[in-house]
Amino acid sequence: MHINAMNWSQVEERIKTDDRCILPIGSVEQHARLSLGTDMILAEKVALDAAAPLGVPVFPVVPYGLASSFADFPGTVSFSLRTYVGVIEDILDSLHHSGFRRILVVNGHGGNTPAATVVSEWLNRNRDASVKMHDWWRAPKTMAKVLEIDNRASHASWMENFPWTRLEGVAQPEHAQERVDFDGLSRVDAGRKRERLGEGNYHGLFERPDADMLAIWDVAVEETRALLENGWH
Repeated sequence: MHINAMNWSQVEERIKTDDRCILPIGSVEQHARLSLGTDMILAEKVALDAAAPLGVPVFPVVPYGLASSFADFPGTVSFSLRTYVGVIEDILDSLHHSGFRRILVVNGHGGNTPAATVVSEWLNRNRDASVKMHDWWRAPKTMAKVLEIDNRASHASWMENFPWTRLEGVAQPEHAQERVDFDGLSRVDAGRKRERLGEGNYHGLFERPDADMLAIWDVAVEETRALLENGWH
């Protein structure tokens, strides 16, 4: 259930019997010919699909993340690290103040990895809570399904090309992108990253059949739902 479909008193009543919630976090950044909002779209949708049969509230996705590497691609929005730490802490504080004690953070962007450190420090100050950080696309079962289908997969490649991230009227190239030099990219600024990346696909085809994508999505939803149902402390 999206939190937008609830009022404050409904949230208060639910927390009396179930203190779980989901916080999706994403990014607005280049994804080759896919939507700039790919990471936020996927994080929120997998959270909503996983929570649907359980009635667990899903908060609106945090759209912006740490995307400085793509700063020279128009449309990219990035927090500074110092700002991002504060944003995540403030949201967690608000959820805790509302009464939520089991919080699943569903992350859709690899650059948001520092959020895990923020969560670790926050838990030391809030020892009655349990927070799980879930990078949905590289969770074990989901990534195994991706690799089973095609091991040439990375940022802005086919593995992020779902019906809900592609753009109407935008054709996808038919060739597979060669694997980028990850080490080389890590040593240069955003401008030189853009020069080396071209459209932005890191490795692999730009699209695959929807049957492949929906098979991956089913695994991702089930894997996310399992985290909601099990392993809390």
